[in-house]
Amino acid sequence: MRRRLVGFFLASVFLVSAVGGAARAAEAVNAELIRLHDDLRLSGSQEADWHAYTTAIAPDRQALARHRATTELLPMVPTPRRIALIEATMAQDALDFRRQGAAVNAFYDKLTAEQQKTFDRDTAPSNSDERP
Repeated sequence: MRRRLVGFFLASVFLVSAVGGAARAAEAVNAELIRLHDDLRLSGSQEADWHAYTTAIAPDRQALARHRATTELLPMVPTPRRIALIEATMAQDALDFRRQGAAVNAFYDKLTAEQQKTFDRDTAPSNSDERP
């Protein structure tokens, strides 16, 4: 079953910390990135853009640590503090999402029309994708 990149990357920060499968997630991400890279048939001048894109969308260690800390703290704090903690985590996740989305858009803009079609096809969610 083939996971789609954009949705996977944006959800991976939370999923990796929640499930604890960092190694499995990293392997899946790497396999998808290799497949996407091969399918795009990037020109030499696009390789720097590819590197910037993959760096920007990679799961962030700080985000993983933030989710881990939040998960550990939630059972120990009173409800109002839990709400504040969840809200702060979600706010930072939204910032991360915007940063990653900007990286996707910047890379996408560097692709040819045919490469954009390939990117869209390879990263579109499908009914067969596993969802949490």
